[in-house]
Amino acid sequence: MRMTVAVLALMMGLSGAQAAGCLKGALVGGVVGHYAGRHGLLGAAAGCIYGRHEANEEAKRRAQQEGQPNQYYR
Repeated sequence: MRMTVAVLALMMGLSGAQAAGCLKGALVGGVVGHYAGRHGLLGAAAGCIYGRHEANEEAKRRAQQEGQPNQYYR
């Protein structure tokens, strides 16, 4: 229950692109965690963090290809 609240709180503070990465990662991580020993919530939290990281990296790559100056992405 506490993990669910933590995941929801993390997702509430994300922008659109970051939320999309978080949601995709949470879905995949939750399924994998469930089948890997009934740790769905832990997998969802880890997937959210990883998905957010990957979304940020993709945004950085896209910005560099478009010739935009480097910016800090959360």
